[in-house]
Amino acid sequence: MQQYVLVEVVLGLVGLVGAAALGTWLVRRALRPLDDVAAAAGRVSELELARGEIDTIPRVPDDLTDGRTEVGQVGSALNRMLQNVEASLVARHESETQVRRFVADASHELRTPLASIRGYAELVRRSPDVVPPDTARALDRIESEAVRMTGLVEDLLLLARLDAGRPLDREPVDLAALAVDAVTDAHAAGPGHDWGLELPGGEDPDDVDLHVTGDEASLRQVLANLLANARTHTPPGTRVDVRVRDEDGSVVVEVADAGPGIAPALRPVLFRRFARGDEARNRAGGSTGLGLAIVDAIVAAHGGTITVTSATADDPGPTGTTVAVRLPRA
Repeated sequence: MQQYVLVEVVLGLVGLVGAAALGTWLVRRALRPLDDVAAAAGRVSELELARGEIDTIPRVPDDLTDGRTEVGQVGSALNRMLQNVEASLVARHESETQVRRFVADASHELRTPLASIRGYAELVRRSPDVVPPDTARALDRIESEAVRMTGLVEDLLLLARLDAGRPLDREPVDLAALAVDAVTDAHAAGPGHDWGLELPGGEDPDDVDLHVTGDEASLRQVLANLLANARTHTPPGTRVDVRVRDEDGSVVVEVADAGPGIAPALRPVLFRRFARGDEARNRAGGSTGLGLAIVDAIVAAHGGTITVTSATADDPGPTGTTVAVRLPRA
């Protein structure tokens, strides 16, 4: 009886192990198509769907879309969802392309009449005939507004060119020399601010080698926009430092101000077009909300990155904003 019981126990254990192994194999075989479906979904999740034009979104293989099985129903539903997502993204891209083309065309067409308005206003103002004071003030306002609209049109045209992916000039550019020029211009434009410049070899651009490969005019505009932004959105007397340094094969340009800082609600949308701040970051200086958007687009076109750190009166420590632009070194 003991031998009989022992045999029964051994046979039972062997049967349980065999049944478990067979059941595991059968379950894995049945769920193996779901692994392929999950892999297809994983490939879709790695796509950069937020950018403009996209390639064809990968689908679940046809052999896994048989509606007679549960796995096939899941695969078929996933394919239909991906088809809808792809069609929506294509429609959005076409709409954005049309809007960008319209903005570029409209901006281009506005340049000539704006130039004519400025020219005629200046001609009348310089006329030898006596111009009544009220008329002279009106002409000054017309000319100043035409200048402001021309700047807006030029900004829109630049963004349209960058959106279209037009190639920029590629030549060695000394960021140290550009920083010296930018700070010198900032001194003249904002004498009420306290401007500073920090270079590894002093303030002489010949002492350092901080070259990048890119378009000099565009990079000048990056520095000019950052300094103009710091000047516009900080009170007179604020300290603004421009620092240029070599860091891990990249050239880093920092514009740090000791102003009131950027409100937390504005920081996520800081580089969006026409984004303007609250009372701490207003458009008192005639801001169009395109300055940082242009900076972001130019830096991205040069293969660089831009980051912003800011602290307001509600944050611990001193207030201020630091914008850091990192560009690959030549």
